[in-house]
Amino acid sequence: MADSKIEIKVGNVSFSGEGDGKWLSEQLDKILEKIPQLAEVAPTRFGSDGGDGTEAGESGKVTTKKPSATLASYLKEKKTATNQTRKFLATAVWLHDQGHEHLTTKEVTKALSDKKQGSLTNPSNCLAQNVSKGFCEKVGKRQFYVTDDGRTSLG
Repeated sequence: MADSKIEIKVGNVSFSGEGDGKWLSEQLDKILEKIPQLAEVAPTRFGSDGGDGTEAGESGKVTTKKPSATLASYLKEKKTATNQTRKFLATAVWLHDQGHEHLTTKEVTKALSDKKQGSLTNPSNCLAQNVSKGFCEKVGKRQFYVTDDGRTSLG
C-alpha cells in the first residue's frame, strides 16, 4: 500500500504519483530536473495509465497536456457564430488539439452537442465544403483530418 501521494502541475507539466515516500521523492526530483526541457517540447497527451515503478506496488505517472480553451471560447475566438462550415472546421481543429488524430462528422456533432454549442444543419455538407476548399482531407470513407490550410484559414 502506498504511504505517500503527490500531484503537482507546473505549466504544461504535471506529475502524479503514489508509493514509498523515498521512491516518490526520487521520481519527483527527476521530473523537477527535466522541467526546463519538457517546457520546450510541444506538449503531448499520453493515453497510458502509468506503469509500475522500480519496486513492486509503486507507480508514478507523468503527463503533459496541451493547454486548451473550452470549445465555447474557442468557437467565439474563431468567429464561427454565423457560418456553420467554419463552426464545423473550428470544432474539428479543437478536437485535433485534444488529441484526436482522425475524426468523423459524428464526433464533431457530438462535441458540439456535449458542450452545448448548438447543432449543425448538415454536418456532411460542412465537411464536403471544407474538403473542397482544401481545409480538410478525407481518410477512407468516414474519417478526415484538418489540413494546415484549414488551421490557417481560421486565423
